[in-house]
Amino acid sequence: MSPPRKRPQRVGILFAGGPAPAANAVISTAAVSCLNRNIEVYGIRHGYQQLLKFRPDRPLQLGKDYTIIDDAALSRVRNSQGIMIGTARSNPGKLVNSRADLDQPEPCAPLRTVYDALRSIGIDALVSIGGDDTLKTANKLKLFQDRLPDGELRIPIVHLPKTIDNDYTGIDFTFGYFTAVEFLASEIRNLLCDAEASSSYFLTETMGRSAGWLAYGAAMAGEASKVLSVEDIHGELETTETEIVEGVPQERRIMHVENVIGRLVDTMVHRDEEGKEFGVFVIAEGLAELLPLERLHGIPRDEHGHISISEVNLGRLFSRLVTQEYTRRTGRKRKVTGLQLGYESRCAIPHAFDVMLGSQLGVGAYRALFEQGHNGVMVSVSGQLDLHYVPFEELVDPETLVTKVRYIDRGSDFYVLARFLETFLNK
Repeated sequence: MSPPRKRPQRVGILFAGGPAPAANAVISTAAVSCLNRNIEVYGIRHGYQQLLKFRPDRPLQLGKDYTIIDDAALSRVRNSQGIMIGTARSNPGKLVNSRADLDQPEPCAPLRTVYDALRSIGIDALVSIGGDDTLKTANKLKLFQDRLPDGELRIPIVHLPKTIDNDYTGIDFTFGYFTAVEFLASEIRNLLCDAEASSSYFLTETMGRSAGWLAYGAAMAGEASKVLSVEDIHGELETTETEIVEGVPQERRIMHVENVIGRLVDTMVHRDEEGKEFGVFVIAEGLAELLPLERLHGIPRDEHGHISISEVNLGRLFSRLVTQEYTRRTGRKRKVTGLQLGYESRCAIPHAFDVMLGSQLGVGAYRALFEQGHNGVMVSVSGQLDLHYVPFEELVDPETLVTKVRYIDRGSDFYVLARFLETFLNK
């Protein structure tokens, strides 16, 4: 049997994936909670990137690969911008795609490197902060450790959910979401004034790979003319195509591009009839994943298998198609400018709510590890910032090891509110 678990003495904090406002509120409160109990805190720099470079003959270097977080480092950082320990998208679990892979040394080799790197600097508990891909990695690292020989130390892992996309199962709102919504909404309001002055349209593509929370929030707060996301691709806006996967034909769900473009032009025509020859459309970048394969030819993918959405430039593509369809249908010309919005919101000055939410999540990491004795849980917050601890197995498919995305429910009052606030309601 494994030796009884001892109280951790040195906690590592790791942030991975894209930035999010209030990141430093999360990191600093997790750190200070530990420091106040005489527990050392090391910040792992740039996600898993530096850990994966570890070799016995290349030890981790203080200042480059990790940093010691002390009281001096935490002075007035809770409301600061950026990420005090950096971030990266390196994925040590990319070769592990099933539970069977966990029993094979080759797929688990990067996880072993991460484990050895953490142990080399005395880390005996880990706080993981990141999105769904980082949650998958945290789960895989825990499962890898579950299979270690008796006598090898297990590093307990607690995960804190991070994404401005707000598409996380297990928590109502993620830190940084409301800051990003407000930042993008202010840009949309500026564009709306520009559009009115020039009798034109802007078609803005916002972040939100899997779900439309950010697009919908920004559209509602920014008073956009219409918003569309992956949740809207159903009925006449949906179709299929055949894709060859490893020599086997498979049906792939995609958007009906012509009907989606037609839906946007419907709104323009309706606004024309009301004397409003201007507007701003908001579309979620995740719609790019539903484009026909012919429009995705040559687009690269990242370490997690996602297409490089920024290279698709959906906003520019859609603006061109909308302009052509509007002219075909009306015989008139209307300028439609495509813009990509999102990256500029990821390190915005955090909204007060996000600072409070992030701070509670940071404290929750300490409480999960040291007061509750958890391992393999995600910290969640609901109600009046009440803490909950959700086991990884409730968030990750036990066979595929893939996380569960939380989409906007088309029957929810949130969705209905967005439709109600639009100029043209599509029944």
